[in-house]
Amino acid sequence: MSVTSQAPVTAVIEDALQRYRAGLGAAATLVAAQRPEPPPVPFELPDPSPEFTRFGSVAQLGLTTIAERTHLLDLTRNPGTRTTKTLASLFMVARAVSHIRRTGHRLLLLTPTSGNKGTALRDAVARAYASGLATPDELRIVVIAPEASRAKLRGGPLSDDPDTDAANPVGLATVDRPADVKELAAGAAASSTGRLAAETGFHLWYTLDLDNYRIADASRAFVEAELMPITTDSPPRLHAHAVSSAYGLLGYHLGHRVLAETTDTGLPRPARHPGLFLIQQLATPDMVLSLLRIEHPPYTRRADGRWTQESTAAFPAVTDDPHEVLDATFYTRKPVTSAQLDPLVAQHGGGGIVVSRHECLEHFDQVRALAATGGIDITRDPAQIREWSLVKALTGILVARERRLIDRNVDVVVHASGYYTDDLLPPLPTTRTHPVRTVDDVTGLLFAAAR
Repeated sequence: MSVTSQAPVTAVIEDALQRYRAGLGAAATLVAAQRPEPPPVPFELPDPSPEFTRFGSVAQLGLTTIAERTHLLDLTRNPGTRTTKTLASLFMVARAVSHIRRTGHRLLLLTPTSGNKGTALRDAVARAYASGLATPDELRIVVIAPEASRAKLRGGPLSDDPDTDAANPVGLATVDRPADVKELAAGAAASSTGRLAAETGFHLWYTLDLDNYRIADASRAFVEAELMPITTDSPPRLHAHAVSSAYGLLGYHLGHRVLAETTDTGLPRPARHPGLFLIQQLATPDMVLSLLRIEHPPYTRRADGRWTQESTAAFPAVTDDPHEVLDATFYTRKPVTSAQLDPLVAQHGGGGIVVSRHECLEHFDQVRALAATGGIDITRDPAQIREWSLVKALTGILVARERRLIDRNVDVVVHASGYYTDDLLPPLPTTRTHPVRTVDDVTGLLFAAAR
């Protein structure tokens, strides 16, 4: 028997930080209760004010029905970032502002990044300056990115002005593996925290913490509950996301838990938990491998130079490279978050798929049409794309449906987590980066930023 699809929706939630303040507070309470120790900067937002409203005005979430049984959750609406990292970055910088006002401490944020996370945090700091929430004397940020992510780094207000550029530097790291930037940044944080405060007055906040992201990403469940609630009459539903570590889906799950366990959010309680569907690339498919309990399939090279396999439906049938890096942002190997995602999928359903550039290009016209229905204009020239997550996600759903990995009676909510070109979001000039190789180099950058 067929199941009736969810009624079409087209809506945008403005200023999600304010609108879902109660839900985010409830999510923070749940997370804080699970932590072995309090976070270095509490999960508290500043009091409502005109400055805070200006600061958070880009925290927008869109939800649009783009085809039968397919809905797009647009997380890319901030023109300064074009990625899902906006909301978590605004949340972190707002917390930093609240902490500064409460303690009088000046804060220097430090984050390793493959690109988008650093761009979004720098954008949030710039917005704090522009809105009057904080000044460069109170709040600054240092970003460390791997050399492999050079093309992912984006410019913005902090790099446009020489003074704010010097106070908020970007380190470009020469490392063996992109993920090694985390070790560089963590080492610098461990060796300099106390001395930095004593010598400069800036207290260091090392921001790489899952909880910093999943609390803000709980808003994904809140917008769904408001605009497309899961009722007893709703058809089966999946949430699909192109992932590296799946922080966003863990955040969605946290938001769903808030809705199911608390009553003060003002939002309806979902009738059930939807399934979760992961999309990854060939270079870093470990979450899909873990989820499906499979091995990377062997590929055979054809006479035309392409590689093929037919043994595993969850992997590309054709690719130009069995270990292809489609997007440098998706750089995490064997993420620890698999231990949290795998049980969720086992309990609530879902699955995963790995896509190749070849498949993305094969489905490119379909992907562009679907995205356009959701209000996102994808360039006609794939060579211009610098952020592939939206294209990967839509391609993954199309291919999964072709291969019957997703049942025809299931509604899919695709998380549009990122898309940009150099025209949409200009790159950061190389002259605005600082080469780093060692922990001492990163430490030196921290002290230079804090002077």
